[in-house]
Amino acid sequence: MATTGKCHCGAISWSAEGPPEHHAICHCDDCRRWSGAPLVGWIAWPADRVTVSGDTATYHSSQHGTREFCGSCGTGLFYRNAEALPGIIDIQSGTLDDPESQPPGAQIMVKDRLGWTAGITELPAFQTYPGMD
Repeated sequence: MATTGKCHCGAISWSAEGPPEHHAICHCDDCRRWSGAPLVGWIAWPADRVTVSGDTATYHSSQHGTREFCGSCGTGLFYRNAEALPGIIDIQSGTLDDPESQPPGAQIMVKDRLGWTAGITELPAFQTYPGMD
């Protein structure tokens, strides 16, 4: 069974074979600043089970960490770190073609979690952008 995904514009797609190693929501400052989002979902597979179509742009976000993204639309896609995650490719789970099929199993780096995220389910919820019917 393959899991698939792609960037916003479709220039880069990916496919992963078999079950993922993990799927977690990351709250770290590094992911937050890189993505521009308060938290980021990461789903991981052994790199040898992932096929990427298209050419990614690369940003070295730390001494050992490399982040890959689409140079056309800017979608963040992959994180690799041979020190912390040898042989693993972390893929932003927001790029999954079927994100409902792979719910996360953990939250990580909660020491950096923004305090207001704990009450996010209590905020008013709108089915569409407010004012748009």
